Amino acid sequence: MRTSKKNPLLKPYLKWAGGKRQLLPEIRKHIPENINNLTYYEPFVGAGAVLFDLQPQKAVINDFNAELILTYRVIKDHVEELIQELKKHKEHNDETYYYDMRAQDRDKEEFSHLNDIEKAGRLIFLNKTCYNGLYRVNSRGLFNVPYGKYKNPAICEEPVLWAVHLYLNSNSITIMNGDFEAVAKEAASKSFVYFDPPYHSQDKTNFTGYQADGFNDDEQIRLRDTFLYLTKKDIPCLLSNSDTPFIRDIYKDKSFDIITVSAKRAINSVADGRGNVNEVLIKNRK
Repeated sequence: MRTSKKNPLLKPYLKWAGGKRQLLPEIRKHIPENINNLTYYEPFVGAGAVLFDLQPQKAVINDFNAELILTYRVIKDHVEELIQELKKHKEHNDETYYYDMRAQDRDKEEFSHLNDIEKAGRLIFLNKTCYNGLYRVNSRGLFNVPYGKYKNPAICEEPVLWAVHLYLNSNSITIMNGDFEAVAKEAASKSFVYFDPPYHSQDKTNFTGYQADGFNDDEQIRLRDTFLYLTKKDIPCLLSNSDTPFIRDIYKDKSFDIITVSAKRAINSVADGRGNVNEVLIKNRK
């Protein structure tokens, strides 16, 4: 897919619900062969499993989650200071310390006094030590996942952080924090767009609490319309989502191909939603 050598240390530095690492072999089948001659767009970058697997030389990455995007920017610009911050968290890690760190965003004044390195370190620490690696917020936008009680969580993966730092600084990577539609519609000719939105939940049991106001059916339809807009501009796109009747219905247009894939998911509020489940990859037809 690309001629330059990939860095094997480059991988997600966060645990993320719905991460794509296990689906990478299927996703790779639908990535343009000339990806390094294209600008890669990922409007819902999350933990970056696909980005770090493809390692495109020119990319625009985005997420609506401002705290998440802050971690990318801090790793790019202040990785040494971040590593020291994470070592401090690792040294103090226990249940009491976890809940003290989690409570910081309850006090807006206290939280506003944290610098970007402290905020990024806090998110990574909470992500690596919380239950099941969830990122979930309540209706007020406050992180509310309980402590995970892991014996030896990988709070500070220095080789991975340095690999991400090197990648972000050695390539043309634009990091954005905004609405997916605005970012995707910037894609011009010689672009490829990969969409990995919060998954649709038929019965509202899947984990989708990445942001306080959620990603509802109307947002899924707005995403479909953005996909159609790019299709009409002859821009190749690929989208991941859950395999539900609603998703199949809104993408039944002849402009799309729907491919069924199987994934193993551990995060769901009911047991029936865990284990091997069907998902879909949707691409625009040539």
